[in-house]
Amino acid sequence: MRAIFLLVATGLLAIVAPILAPHDPTTQFADKAYAPPTRIHLRDATGFRAPFFYKQTLVNRLAREYADDTSAPISLRWFSGGRVATSGDSTEPVLLLGADALGRDVFSRLVSGARWSLGVTALGVLGALLVGILVGGLAGTAGGRVDSMLMGASNWLLAMPGAYLVLVLRGALPLVLTTGETFALISILFTVATWPHVARGVRGIVAAERAREYAEAARASGAGLWRLMSQLLPAARGFLAVETVLLVPALLVAEATVSYLSLGFPDASASWGTLLQDVNVRVMSEAPWMLAPAAGIFAATLIAQAAGARVPQRA
Repeated sequence: MRAIFLLVATGLLAIVAPILAPHDPTTQFADKAYAPPTRIHLRDATGFRAPFFYKQTLVNRLAREYADDTSAPISLRWFSGGRVATSGDSTEPVLLLGADALGRDVFSRLVSGARWSLGVTALGVLGALLVGILVGGLAGTAGGRVDSMLMGASNWLLAMPGAYLVLVLRGALPLVLTTGETFALISILFTVATWPHVARGVRGIVAAERAREYAEAARASGAGLWRLMSQLLPAARGFLAVETVLLVPALLVAEATVSYLSLGFPDASASWGTLLQDVNVRVMSEAPWMLAPAAGIFAATLIAQAAGARVPQRA
């Protein structure tokens, strides 16, 4: 139950990302390239006070060394400009997770990227469930030639690795797309690549339920195909719950892969995968905070898998 709560909380945090981000994710701050995370202080020489931080001054541009200017404490500004917390000085950002190569706030880009990564994942999962339930339920209820045709189509898609299928289909389309077009396109590709997994599971459960007495009684009372299917599908609720939390990490990693290869969201609307494009061995050693998107993917995956372990297999 706790893991499911964390999964829901993660989604809610992504929805309210604009008010959690201290700065606009595209704003570049001068002399802040790879600036380290800002340290928040609660105490100065006079004692405890409201949260504040010190201005970071670039000491050595070549070595990217920064030092705190303790003579100029800056207070945090709360609930201003539609944000929970931001810097009290418009010229000095508060960099909770440091800055990237262009001096942009990594934390703001991380929480903003969560909207795209988790949003496209959620829509892909929803699409896979809807198509999978429809196809699997119809195949399991109708049986015969309908079952053979629908499962033949799903087997054809299952024979191709989902990640390669998404990459090939995305690569065949225009590389330059708007953020909205990219969001819709990747969601559709995820649905196409994953619905067969859902459909096969639903079909097996529905086909088994079709032989039970209550299904025989429904047919004897004149229930048609769609009415009978609506009575058989509730038996698959447990499977669908587990499949949902298993699809979440799979599609989250798939989105990161597509965006990392520059086939996903543009830099202006960076997702977690797009943010990882700037990470290399040197950056990992000199600016480890740039791995924050990878940590976000790992945490979301871990939470989803933990939630899946808590869901019973049958309703």
